Amino acid sequence: MEGPAGQAVSRLEDLAPGALVNGIVPGDEVIVVAVSWHGPGAVTLTYQETSGHVAQRLLFRADEPGFNLGGAKRRWTFDGDGAAFRIAAEARRIRLAYIFDPMLAVHLSLLEPLPHQIRAVYGEMLPRQPLRFLLADDPGAGKTIMAGLFIKELMLRGDLRRCLVVAPGGLVAQWQDELSSKFSLQFSILTRDAVEASLHGDPFAEEPLLIARMDQLARNEELQSRLRSSEWDLIIVDEAHRMSAHYQGDEVRETQRYRLGKLL
Repeated sequence: MEGPAGQAVSRLEDLAPGALVNGIVPGDEVIVVAVSWHGPGAVTLTYQETSGHVAQRLLFRADEPGFNLGGAKRRWTFDGDGAAFRIAAEARRIRLAYIFDPMLAVHLSLLEPLPHQIRAVYGEMLPRQPLRFLLADDPGAGKTIMAGLFIKELMLRGDLRRCLVVAPGGLVAQWQDELSSKFSLQFSILTRDAVEASLHGDPFAEEPLLIARMDQLARNEELQSRLRSSEWDLIIVDEAHRMSAHYQGDEVRETQRYRLGKLL
């Protein structure tokens, strides 16, 4: 059945929350807020006018020819928390920022990387994910800087949450300081006190960003057992040449550090 202007006459059953309805308020298109039935032939309609005013009206079957549905049911009402929406939109923008800025970690870090560092991280390492990679530059070339850029870029892209750095004992504090000061990455150092203070006795499970001393891990079978059951998105070994094995006659002699390297 057609009503005025060729619009289909609506029925009480068409009144659903979110629907737009003409004819309830003269000259206005209201939004259905709620519908309460009184038997099969009457409803109490709660609606919101364009001005924002909310009201109710009792409708019967006899009123059906007087109203009709307006536009399609609204998918969005635009009445949410604007501040919360802005936070969510900003989080999404940051999550996708690397697509528009392929060197996002550089611009979010307190450093000016050298050309060879940019090439190593963005030209060689990132395009080969996932990978096992040996970064073998000369001393002083900034391998820590490259590693920090690599870590931060992967985190910005959502590819890294858990990272373990294994370094000689004398360098762990330097790693922690540089990752914090240059990249705002807060790594914890694995110490004996940290192991004893861990809630479940397993600091590897509790700390997502961790720096450990190479010999501490190589000489402690209990830590190695816990390490074996842990999972990491990225493991970095500083001065990995210290993990080398050597021949004794025709036989390869594996050192404790070498076995740690195989475990990692």
